[in-house]
Amino acid sequence: MDQLLKILGPLGILIIFGAIILLPNVIKVVQEWERGVIFQLGKYNRTRGPGLVFIFPFLEYMRKIDLRIITMEVPPQEVITKDNVTIKVSAVMFFRVVSPENSVIKVMNYVQATSQISQTTLRSVLGQSELDELLANRESINDKLQKLIDEQTEPWGVKVTAVEIKDVELPENMQRAMSKQAEAEREKRAKVIHAEGEYLAATRLAEAAKEISKEEGAMQLRYLQTLTEIAVEKSSTILFPVPIDTLKTFLNPKK
Repeated sequence: MDQLLKILGPLGILIIFGAIILLPNVIKVVQEWERGVIFQLGKYNRTRGPGLVFIFPFLEYMRKIDLRIITMEVPPQEVITKDNVTIKVSAVMFFRVVSPENSVIKVMNYVQATSQISQTTLRSVLGQSELDELLANRESINDKLQKLIDEQTEPWGVKVTAVEIKDVELPENMQRAMSKQAEAEREKRAKVIHAEGEYLAATRLAEAAKEISKEEGAMQLRYLQTLTEIAVEKSSTILFPVPIDTLKTFLNPKK
């Protein structure tokens, strides 16, 4: 130590210790997913990164901004739809910073601001939609939400990539009404299908009757075929009606 003091002198030692203390304030490490926004005497100067960034101590200040996609859950919002139904809707939003300097300069807290604007936009858009539209056309409403929120966050350097409605909570009386409606709709479809089947069967029977009536002995053959099918079963006494046309041959024998 004495030799070092002799070589460098007290002033040199002081300079070295000062450099060691100031080194962390001079050299900054910016990760691959970050950017460093540097201000010089309170004024924006430059954006640097990733890698090593050198700044002047006491004169410059750097703020790191994460560029990765942020997933944010929009808390449940109570909304009155266009058809006066009160519902609770929650959503999830995906966004990222595309302009680090604007996210620092134009807004105090871009995460909180984006969260607030998403909640107000969600209530506004769903308030202009009917319940059936919300349930049936959720994809189009998601696209509309994403576009509107992105337009409002663009000046802050924030890009909203997607907004998805996650859950729609309906009142109990509305759930019961929709359940009854769905049940009635299923019964309606079942009755329609049954009626169409009956109509098709009647049409085919009518066509078959027309074909049978074209041939004089077709009906007798059909009776005989039915009798043969019945006779295959267990032994039993069968009373089988015989049409008058079949007996004509015996009642009026040819002379």
